[in-house]
Amino acid sequence: MIVEQAKKRRKLATLSIFGTTQIHPKNPYIIMCWSVAFPGYGHLLLSKYLRGFLLVIWELFINQMTNLNTAMFYSFIGEIDAAKEVLDTRYLMLYIPVYLFAIWDSYRTTVDMNKIYYLSEKDAEPVTPLTINPIEINYLDKRDPRMAVFWAALIPSMGHLYIHRLFNALFTLVTTVLFVHFSYILEGIQYLFLGDIQKSTEVLNPQWLFYIPSFYFFSIYDTYMNVVENNKLYESEQKNFLKKHYQPGSFTIKKGIKV
Repeated sequence: MIVEQAKKRRKLATLSIFGTTQIHPKNPYIIMCWSVAFPGYGHLLLSKYLRGFLLVIWELFINQMTNLNTAMFYSFIGEIDAAKEVLDTRYLMLYIPVYLFAIWDSYRTTVDMNKIYYLSEKDAEPVTPLTINPIEINYLDKRDPRMAVFWAALIPSMGHLYIHRLFNALFTLVTTVLFVHFSYILEGIQYLFLGDIQKSTEVLNPQWLFYIPSFYFFSIYDTYMNVVENNKLYESEQKNFLKKHYQPGSFTIKKGIKV
C-alpha cells in the first residue's frame, strides 16, 4: 500500500466548470508587491481565492472605516492637518497587522508553491482537458494574451470571462460597479471631455477613487499572466499526450549528429 501511494503522481492543475486552476512558478517578489498594492491581490494570483477574497473585503472595510484613502489624498496635496482630521485612528491599529500579514503570507506561500511545482513537474498527474456540466463547459485550449489584455483593459472582469475564471469575473465585476459608482469617475470623465476641469475635479470622491488604479492594473496583469500559463499548460499536456500515444517506444534522439 505504501509503495502504491508513493507511485501516485501529484496534481498541479485541474479544470472545473468554474475555471482552470494550476500551480506554476511565480516570482515571490512580484506577488509580494501586489499584496503591498492591495492586500489579497497576491493571494488571488496564487489561486488562493478564499483567503484572497477575504483579505480584499477586509481591506475595503477597514479602509472605509479609517478614511485612509481620503487622508492619503490630503497628504498628497500637502494638507496634513486635513489628513489628520479625517483619519479615524480607532481602526487603524487593526489595519496594520493584517496588511503586514498579507504581504508576508503571500511571499511565504509563493515560495512553498514553487517548491511543490519543481518537485512534482516531472511526474504530475495528467489534466482532464474537458469538463462538461449541465450549466457550463470548460476546456483546455490556447488563447490570445493580447485579446485577454484588451478585454480586461476595456472592462475589468471581461478578461477573466475570456479565460473562464468565473469566480474572479464575478468578484471583479461587482467590485468594478462599486468603485465606479461611489468614485463618480465616469461623471468626472464626462465633465473633463466637456472642458469643465473644476467640475470634473469636484465631483470625484477620492476615498473610492484611490482603489481604482491598483484594481484596474491588477485585473489586466492577472488576466495576462493566467492566459500565458494556461497556454503553457496546454502545450505541455499536448506534448505529453503525443509522446505517450504516437511516439514509438524505441525512438531515441542521438547526440552529435549534424543536420
